[in-house]
Amino acid sequence: MKKILAIASALCAAGILFAAGGKEAGTEKTVTLKLGFQANTSSKEYEAAQKFAEEAKALSGGTVNVQIFAGGQLGDDRSMLEQVAAGALDLVYAETGRFGLWIEEAEIFSYPFAFNDFAHLERTLASDYGKSLHAKFLEKGWRILATGYNGTRQTTSNRPINSIADMKGMKLRVPNAAANLNFAKYAGAAPTPMAFAEVYLALKTNAVDGQENPLSTIDVQKFYEVQKYCALTGHILNDNNIVMSEIIYKKLSDHQKEAVTEAAKRAAAYQTELFTADESRLIEVFKANGMTVTAPDKAPFRAACQPMYDEYTAKYGSAAVNAINASR
Repeated sequence: MKKILAIASALCAAGILFAAGGKEAGTEKTVTLKLGFQANTSSKEYEAAQKFAEEAKALSGGTVNVQIFAGGQLGDDRSMLEQVAAGALDLVYAETGRFGLWIEEAEIFSYPFAFNDFAHLERTLASDYGKSLHAKFLEKGWRILATGYNGTRQTTSNRPINSIADMKGMKLRVPNAAANLNFAKYAGAAPTPMAFAEVYLALKTNAVDGQENPLSTIDVQKFYEVQKYCALTGHILNDNNIVMSEIIYKKLSDHQKEAVTEAAKRAAAYQTELFTADESRLIEVFKANGMTVTAPDKAPFRAACQPMYDEYTAKYGSAAVNAINASR
């Protein structure tokens, strides 16, 4: 009995939980997988997570159960990615660019104006370069099951942005991430890192002049209540990978591996549909709530951010940039 308990304890520590009613060898054991992410339960990401859980259970014949831990319950995204690599957590959401913390060349996936749209990003990931990058993730313990669209970052402000010239001197709240900081800097604004929870009040009191986030976030956080203008700068495209621990993946049966992979693809496609439909709708919602929506020419913004790509190529070579350009 002590030996059995020790084995069960080790499996739990590794992040995979075998249900008490699991069957013996020759049939599949029921497993419970934990999925963690930062977004809260009112988000599109959470809806997609529910879809993933439903599909995984159905496709596996009820042998794969997914427990959802939203709102950063299991740590921030960096911590959760480290847990997944170590096999201490089963699944996590993560943007491709976020892997740049460990595999530096991946940071280009979060650069301003890298991609025309989500389809362009998908083509890049499907290229030989994209496949080689995923192989490097796998070596670190991260298996990318599927990739969905997570919105494109736009800019709200307390004064109109009709061109890049209107960004000059604007105190723009950005997350403390290199790509966002550099977008603000190269656009002529004053980048102002700030905790996300503080943004609404900072906008309301004019402690900052503006912020940048996907339209869905602007809506959920009701930033339209404290900002009069929204500029469709479309500067950073966010993707969302369903990432599984390779250690845990290898413990599944072949049937369960197929089930979680297909479930992830369906969930990612569902998330893409949700965000795409939302973006079409929200511009009119913002207008109805008194916002003025502008569409400044992106070309000057893109040109201003070119030094980022020059520095990247000098550091890591041209393979990524070539793959992105070839996929346009």
